[in-house]
Amino acid sequence: MAKTRKLALMALLTAIALTIFVIEAQIPALVPIPGVKLGLANIITLITMCLLGKKEAGAVLLVRVLMGAMFAGSPSTLLFSAVGGLFAYLTMCLTVGFFGENRLWIVSALAGIAHNAGQLLACVLVVKTPGVFAYAPILAASGVVTGVFTGFAAQYLLKALKKLKL
Repeated sequence: MAKTRKLALMALLTAIALTIFVIEAQIPALVPIPGVKLGLANIITLITMCLLGKKEAGAVLLVRVLMGAMFAGSPSTLLFSAVGGLFAYLTMCLTVGFFGENRLWIVSALAGIAHNAGQLLACVLVVKTPGVFAYAPILAASGVVTGVFTGFAAQYLLKALKKLKL
């Protein structure tokens, strides 16, 4: 893929991920538990990783996290998104090659758990109360459920994009 085409595709994927993130931030929580949300922007991170590579997915994620905090968040949004995103990204990098594109739902579920673990760790560092880890089982379960959903979405979208030869 030509360098200019790749850069343009990365910019487009970043804009899509940012748009999804900002829209999702406006949706009221589905459950009354802090930290539980769908994480739909992670669909784009997975797609970027599969189409363009790990480094490019990391760049798209980084820009989305930084701009997402500016447009739809606060300094705490930046901290929690950055730490959770880093944990999820590292998990994706370690597992996508093992499970492959036909099982992105597994990669995404593991990344969802890692994202929530990263957010819990960030929260403990901020509030200095390890009691926050009491949320871990609930957040792990929500990470699996939302991760499977976003993983299947990424898997089917990736198949459609590959038919378009992107």
